[in-house]
Amino acid sequence: MRAQSVCGYHRRGPDAAAFDDATGAAAAAPLDGETRMGVITCIEDLRQLAVRRVPRMFYDYADSGSWTESTYRANESDFARIRLRQRVAVDVEHRSVRTKMIGQDVAMPVALAPTGLTGMQHADGEILAARASARFGVPFTLSTMSICSIEDVAANSPAPFWFQLYVMRDRDFIERLIDRAKAANCSALMLTLDLQIIGQRHKDLKNGLSAPPKPTLANMINLATKPRWCLGMLGTKRRGFGNIVGHVKGVSDMSSLSAWTQQQFDPRLNWGDVAWIKKRWGGKLILKGIMDEQDARLAVSAGGDALIVSNHGGRQLDGAPSSIEALPAIADAVGSKIEVWMDGGIRSGQDVLKAWALGARGVLIGRPFLYGLGAMGEAGVARCLEIIHRELDLTMAFCGRTNIHDVGPDILLPPR
Repeated sequence: MRAQSVCGYHRRGPDAAAFDDATGAAAAAPLDGETRMGVITCIEDLRQLAVRRVPRMFYDYADSGSWTESTYRANESDFARIRLRQRVAVDVEHRSVRTKMIGQDVAMPVALAPTGLTGMQHADGEILAARASARFGVPFTLSTMSICSIEDVAANSPAPFWFQLYVMRDRDFIERLIDRAKAANCSALMLTLDLQIIGQRHKDLKNGLSAPPKPTLANMINLATKPRWCLGMLGTKRRGFGNIVGHVKGVSDMSSLSAWTQQQFDPRLNWGDVAWIKKRWGGKLILKGIMDEQDARLAVSAGGDALIVSNHGGRQLDGAPSSIEALPAIADAVGSKIEVWMDGGIRSGQDVLKAWALGARGVLIGRPFLYGLGAMGEAGVARCLEIIHRELDLTMAFCGRTNIHDVGPDILLPPR
């Protein structure tokens, strides 16, 4: 038997599994000494396959944190400390995890988070993720820093999606970006508040991640080991930042984009800008990046429809608490005045249930669906959602509940 479980929800090293790049089956590693790891059973399986198929610089971009990565690790490990109360002899035949997020019916309280460079995990990644989420019945959020443009996704998605906005110094561009999201019938605007300046991410610096990527010898050698990824990229025209290139004066290609983005994230962003954006948008507004009760109250005052307890996946302030640690106090501070969601560290349906029990009425997943996308494209995103849904449903039943709306903090055991 292997010393470590293949499906542990904690982070493994990048070489933890030996997947064959052409088939997705394990090269030689037995599972518990009996079977080969050809069946995708959990998010960790998808992660291990993504490691083999996605170029190092893009995998590390998605799966890393800032500085020492202490907050990035805490996002996951703090979930593991939360224990569930098992109940028995309860009729759990008929179950439902369906709910609503800002009035939208969802198959479970989960949405796909906005993630930059999604289209570099897999060719046309944003389109594939939007299609998979729409068919499953959960919302997809397109990042400002996406590879596929708003218009690309709108033309290829079977359902409306949410759009995430970064505030740039070029306010004329921001106004046009909001108007483009309106024209694409995006059903909500998600405003990210915690990226006025960018946290230092050591792996990106070491990998030479830039726009365009630096063609170092190490990167070229690594690309040569990713034939599936390379063939996919050769088959698409979407390789730049589709929401920016061609939409900003002086930015016509990836070469001119780098200098523009380095200067554009606006450190002057404040609550007055939130009011301006809300008025310009005129629809549902989600405020992302709340980690303090006072900021949560300000989000209510600003007229947000939902707030997201989020430390940007541990990619901004290293040393900040995990999102799940910050969640209960924020949920208590605002009560029912605004919908409270969270992201950061979700790796299973059990994590979704724990977050709900602690006050979140929705969670966003980023890395799990990116693992699926990098591993298997659209089918991988669908598999990610299936895994989380099944784990959520079964765990809820083991806790003696049949409806997600009947789940409260009493399903959790006191901390040791």
